[in-house]
Amino acid sequence: MLERFRAFWNRLFSPVADGLIRIGVTPNMVTWVGTIGVSFGALFFFPQGIFFWGTLFITAFVFSDIIDGTMARKLGRSSKYGAFLDSTLDRVGDAAVFGGIALWYAWEGDSKVYLCLALACLVLGALTSYIRARAESLGMEAKGGIAERSDRLVSILVMTGLSGLFDLPILQHVTLWALAAASLVTVAQRMVMVRRQADAA
Repeated sequence: MLERFRAFWNRLFSPVADGLIRIGVTPNMVTWVGTIGVSFGALFFFPQGIFFWGTLFITAFVFSDIIDGTMARKLGRSSKYGAFLDSTLDRVGDAAVFGGIALWYAWEGDSKVYLCLALACLVLGALTSYIRARAESLGMEAKGGIAERSDRLVSILVMTGLSGLFDLPILQHVTLWALAAASLVTVAQRMVMVRRQADAA
């Protein structure tokens, strides 16, 4: 949703970006604040099973991923380091979200199955991003698949928030199963993309 409606989000947060620019905030500052906010929310609220309020807290910082890019374009400061920092800190935020859920199942949630699924989502999500980065470093492309980053992040946050709001853990359980499977398929899809390009070359 974040990717497919990026133009809408850019317009929505354009006044926020303008305001931050006026007071001297840089895009990299926004990237750091967003990552710290997401990581704190995920690692503080989720291990305690505070899923609804934790999701609201995290969501307030997730949109920094849109705002920093909008600011960079307005300032004409898009840089290789900015892109590197954004991508690197995205991995930190994603890991915190699934890591916080994993900690809940390791502690109070007391479920080895869902602990393993949360860890699988964490590892496969990182692997999906690594495949793309490594392919691009070799002059190839590995973008796409059925579960890109924004799809995974929106799905787990929405369903985790709803599971906390309505006290329906099954919503989160089903989502973890679905994301683990979809992430595995996405890894396979991207590996096939790279293999085909390598063979063609």
